[in-house]
Amino acid sequence: MRVITGTAKGHRLKAPEGLGTRPMLDRVKEALFSVIEGYGPIRGRVLDLYAGTGSLGIECLSRGASWADFVEHKAHVCRIIRENLEHTHLADRARIFHMPVERFLRIHGHYEKYDIIIMDPPYADPAIEATICVVDDANLLVDAGILVVGHSPRVELSDRYQRFRRRKFRRLGDSCFSIYELAPDDTASDSDEMHQSTALPADR
Repeated sequence: MRVITGTAKGHRLKAPEGLGTRPMLDRVKEALFSVIEGYGPIRGRVLDLYAGTGSLGIECLSRGASWADFVEHKAHVCRIIRENLEHTHLADRARIFHMPVERFLRIHGHYEKYDIIIMDPPYADPAIEATICVVDDANLLVDAGILVVGHSPRVELSDRYQRFRRRKFRRLGDSCFSIYELAPDDTASDSDEMHQSTALPADR
């Protein structure tokens, strides 16, 4: 596992032993960032939820993000994020929050704004859809920002969650990612049903 490009290009990152943390494969990460950078250069503030090794937030910092917050509930994994940030010389542009994602969203919602929010939760996490809605409720994303969700092919996400509308979907082997944006006010539905589908199909 390595940083693909940017100021920390080629730096190898540590990962915890065992199966408790599942870092995104380099080929999937490379495809993801190719899509993200299709929206424009990576800039501004990044939030890496379920941060694990910190690989995704670190990749954003390496590519030009000004700041990244990492949220991870396991203490020994937080230490590895810190080591990876120091190894890549990016620690001065980052904070690590040792707490569950749900607690972070409850405490920090409506106070911080991010240009990119990344969610790569435990594989096939049954709470993933509810968490997307909580991210929306917390009002953490800037108007032109994007929400990136990593997920299993066995987790079929909707094209719409409250204000979030899916713009991109990619599957690479046994990994998927979906990219959401905030729907413009004139296209927002009166319904807040979690499984409502947008009229614009996802790019598959």
